[in-house]
Amino acid sequence: MSRLQGPNALKRKRPGSTSESLTEHERAVHEVIQSKQDMGISQRDMKREINLPDNLVTKCLKSLLSKNLIKEVKNIQSRGRKHFISAEFEPSTEITGGAWYVEGSLDTEYINVLKEQCWRKIHGLNVATLEGVTDAIKRSNVSQIELSKQQIEEIIKALVLDNEVMEVKSSGTGEFASIPVGKVCYKCIGKRGYGGEPKIGALASIPCGVCPQISRCAPDGIISPKTCLYYKKWLDF
Repeated sequence: MSRLQGPNALKRKRPGSTSESLTEHERAVHEVIQSKQDMGISQRDMKREINLPDNLVTKCLKSLLSKNLIKEVKNIQSRGRKHFISAEFEPSTEITGGAWYVEGSLDTEYINVLKEQCWRKIHGLNVATLEGVTDAIKRSNVSQIELSKQQIEEIIKALVLDNEVMEVKSSGTGEFASIPVGKVCYKCIGKRGYGGEPKIGALASIPCGVCPQISRCAPDGIISPKTCLYYKKWLDF
């Protein structure tokens, strides 16, 4: 289902229940997974914590999955390696990438639509604040997924990196008359959309150009070029 039409799936679920009894080994595996809460644990790391043969751990995981007591989630920080999370938890955005990822893959279509819509809102307002763009996007219903102000800011920052929008500070006069002095605002650079071709920014040809997480990306950070599967694929290409 399209991210532009589907409901928000990132909602906390209540713990499930089952009348089926667990074996001693299944219970041990489940307890380890539960202890990791929304971060989950990979099968490789699980084997380090549980003194059980590999084939038995695999068997327990399959059983727990079939009973809907745990679920698999792709970890974007570990090249898509699967993590196992107890059913009552929703995975941390550190694992899933948050709103910008679907099943471990960067949702470029969704991001590009939001970039286009943010650019249009800024262009229509001539000078826009983050709050103004956020409010306009929410009222437009372009996305049925609830987007926070921080997420809209990440989209705008991507436009800045693409050299399609510039960040300025209000002078309190002229076009900034309604905006407090010193407040960060955004203005469009050149033309985009409205029947014309989008302006190609310096980063538009690489994954970083559409990745709103780029502001959190650092060489030794949780998000980094070293662990980014999409950046590696681009380099290989």
